[in-house]
Amino acid sequence: MKILCKARAFGAHFSAGTCARLLSKDQKLGTPQNFSNYEDIKLNYKPKVPEYFNFANDIIDEWAINRKEAGKSSNPALWWIDGSGEEVKWSFEELGFLSRKAANVLSDACNLKPGDRVIVILPRVPEWWLLNVACIRAGVVLIPGTTQLTAKDILHRLQTSMAKCIITSDCLVEAVDSVAAQSPFLQTKMLISTERRDGWLDFKGLFQVANDKHTCVKTKSSDPMTIFFTSGTTGSPKMTEHSHCSYGLGLKVNGKYWMDLTPTDIVWNMSDTGWAKSAWSSVFAPWIQGSCVFAHSMPRFDTNIVLKTLSTFPITTFCSAPTAYRMLVLQNFASYKFKSLQHCVSAGEPINPQVMEQWKEQTGLDIYEGYGQTETVLICGTFKGMKIKPGSMGKPSPAYDVEIVDENGNVLPQGKEGDIAIRILPQKPFCLFSQYTGDPERTASTRRGNFYLTGDRGIKDEDGYFWFVGRSDDVILSSGYRIGPFEVESALIEHPAVAESAVVSSPDPIRGEVVKAFVVLAPAYNGYDPEKLALELQEHVRNITAPYKYPRKIEFVQQLPKTVSGKIRRNELRNREWGNV
Repeated sequence: MKILCKARAFGAHFSAGTCARLLSKDQKLGTPQNFSNYEDIKLNYKPKVPEYFNFANDIIDEWAINRKEAGKSSNPALWWIDGSGEEVKWSFEELGFLSRKAANVLSDACNLKPGDRVIVILPRVPEWWLLNVACIRAGVVLIPGTTQLTAKDILHRLQTSMAKCIITSDCLVEAVDSVAAQSPFLQTKMLISTERRDGWLDFKGLFQVANDKHTCVKTKSSDPMTIFFTSGTTGSPKMTEHSHCSYGLGLKVNGKYWMDLTPTDIVWNMSDTGWAKSAWSSVFAPWIQGSCVFAHSMPRFDTNIVLKTLSTFPITTFCSAPTAYRMLVLQNFASYKFKSLQHCVSAGEPINPQVMEQWKEQTGLDIYEGYGQTETVLICGTFKGMKIKPGSMGKPSPAYDVEIVDENGNVLPQGKEGDIAIRILPQKPFCLFSQYTGDPERTASTRRGNFYLTGDRGIKDEDGYFWFVGRSDDVILSSGYRIGPFEVESALIEHPAVAESAVVSSPDPIRGEVVKAFVVLAPAYNGYDPEKLALELQEHVRNITAPYKYPRKIEFVQQLPKTVSGKIRRNELRNREWGNV
C-alpha cells in the first residue's frame, strides 16, 4: 500500500517557492493510502490557493531542489523512448535547465510576452514536454492540439484564439502554410525538425544558442495558463481556459488519490498530446507528485508494442482510454509478464464491466475508473481501498461536491436520474475552468442555480456511487422509456462479433424514436449474413439488458465517425438518422 495525504499541504497556505517542498514532506507521512476512510478525506480536504503560483517554479524547480538535497539516485522526471533504441531521460533539474533555455527562445526569438497565446501541435516527442514547462515559465498561454488536425481545424484555432505563434513538426507544415495568410494575428511559425524551412524559425538551432538563465514570470494563480479546444461532440469546439492553479495545483487530486502516485512511481499515459487528458496524466498530476512520466513515441496504437513495453520497462501505473483496454484484452497475454505494474486507471468514456473482468483475468489487476472533463479535474473516481462497482464511475473526488440535479437545479434523491453537477456556490472550486474564452453566454449556460452542469446524465446509488447514463443530448426517449446509449453499447461489445458500436435514437412512426446501433464487426465476422447476425445481436442485448433497450435497428459500418480526440460523434450519426444533415 502507498501513503495517504492527510491534507497537510492543502490544509496550509501555499506560498510560491515552497509548494513542492510541502508536497514532498507530505509524501513522508507514512500512512497507508486507503479510501476506506473516504468521508474523512473529503471532510479534511480544504485547499487554500496562494495569490501567486507558477507550476514551473513552484513544482518543477522545487522537486529539482528536493532531489538534489536528498543526495541519492531517483526516477527521472521524463523517460522517453521511440521503440528503436533512442531514449531520453531528464531529471527534474535537467528539465528545469532545459525549459529555461526554451523559455528564452519563446521570449526572445518568438517575441512572446506574458499572456500571449501559442499553439503547440506536436507528436509524442520530448520537445512537447519541454515546451509545456517553458510556456508556463514564460507566462505564455499554451494551446495544445493533436497532430490529427486538418488545415481547416488549424485555421479555426488560429483565428479564434488569436494566437501569435504556432509550433509544430514536419507533418503539419503544409497545412499551416496553407492557412497562415488567413490568420491575421499569427506572427511567428516555429518548427521542431532536423531540417530548416523558409518562413519558419528553427527551434533546435535557436535552442542550442539560447541563454540558460531565465527568471520565471511571476504569475497570479488566477492568470490564464492553458486553453484547450474541446473535442466538439456537439457544436463548434470551445476554448476552455484554465488558470495556473486550476490545473497546476488542482490536478494533485488526480495524481495522489486516483492514480495513487508517489516519487517512486513510473506512469505511462497513452493519451494523445492534444488532449486535456495528456495534461492530466502526462504533465501535472505525476509531476506534482514527483513521479516519473514515461512516454513512447508510438505514432499509432499497436497492441503488441503496448504489451511488450509494459512487460519490458518498470512501469508501475498505466493509464488509458477504454478503447485501448478493449483492444488489449483481445490479445493473448501468455508471453507477457508485467512484473512492475501495480495500478491501472481508465478515463475518457465509461469502460465496459466485461473488459474490466477480462483485464483482471489476464493481469491480476483491477482497472480503476475516473470521470472528468476538459473543464475540470477528476470529478468522480474509484480509488484504492474502495469497493469497485463495475460500470460505476465511483465516488466524487475530494475536489468537488457532486450531485444529481433536476431541471431547476434541485438535488435529486438516490436512484433518480438527472444531470451530473458540481456545486459552485457559495464558493466556486479553484480547480474548475475559468471560462469559455470569448463566449460569456456559453460559459453562463453551464450554470444552473448553485451548480455547474457537466452536460452528462447520471444516477447516484444508495452507497454514494455515481453511474453514467449518457450525454444530456444522447439520451433516447422511446415509448416513454429513457435509454442511455452506453448500456446498450456495453451489451453489444460483450458479443464477440462486435469490435465497436455507437447507439443513437432513430425516428419511428409508432414509438417516436427507437434505439439504433451502428456496429463495426470484428474481423472474424466479416462476411457473415448481416440479417442473421443482426437478429443474433438483438437477442443478445435483450438477454443482457432490459428488453425495451435492445436496438430495433442495426446498421453494420466499416468505421464510426470520431472527434480528433477519439470520441464517437454520436451527434453526427443521430443527425443523419433524423435528416439534420
